[in-house]
Amino acid sequence: MAFRGIRAETVKFQGFNGDSGEAYYAHPLATGRYPGIVVIHHFPGWDEWTAEVTRKFAHHGYAAIAPSLYFRLGDGASGQVVARARAAGGMPDDQVIGDVTGAGSFLRAQPHSNRKVGVIGFCSGGRQAYLAACRVANLDAVVDCWGGGVVVGDPSKLPSTQPFAPIELTERIHCPLLGLFGNEDTNPSPDDVNRTEAALKRFGKTYEFQRYDGAGHAFFAWYRPNYRPEQAQDGWGKVFAFFEKYLAAS
Repeated sequence: MAFRGIRAETVKFQGFNGDSGEAYYAHPLATGRYPGIVVIHHFPGWDEWTAEVTRKFAHHGYAAIAPSLYFRLGDGASGQVVARARAAGGMPDDQVIGDVTGAGSFLRAQPHSNRKVGVIGFCSGGRQAYLAACRVANLDAVVDCWGGGVVVGDPSKLPSTQPFAPIELTERIHCPLLGLFGNEDTNPSPDDVNRTEAALKRFGKTYEFQRYDGAGHAFFAWYRPNYRPEQAQDGWGKVFAFFEKYLAAS
């Protein structure tokens, strides 16, 4: 169902360690109770495309929130702030998990919530979504869109702020997982995806993987040369079918 009337705004949420940060929040205006989606932005930051994705979910009947993971450095949409985040190698895993948990709590506290919450992440956010599936206990469904770094060649080189390759925590996944990948991607490579799928199978997890020929990294991003309209359209269909299956009110 498409909702023509939505509301979108910047809100405050409480993240890791009780820190107050900014998030972009959108939801349908029609009366009803809606599932929640936490949108984890990609490494380029809390940008226009992230806001578009958040509104897209609202248009499709979800209350969606995209927390700025960079708010402690300044405006997460600022190129200067994104550069500082890149120089730091990204945000610490514990901090990200705290922020995602706080964003989920924000969604459940809204009067129009149906109490179910999913997570979707892109690029580095895909890795963080996989990590959230392992570490955030009350999620109902997670989508990893081409998350690089789920598999790490040499774990001994990981920084102290990101001490685990998420694949090492696969046994702790507690909710259904959807993964979308381009077969021309290098991070994650097809072999990385194979290894991740093997781990999910080994631990008996509920998952769906969709791999696309003719697509590389970030093939949903219409403003980049990576964009692949046919694969993106099919991928969005898979995302909405997956969330409908696991987040609809029971």
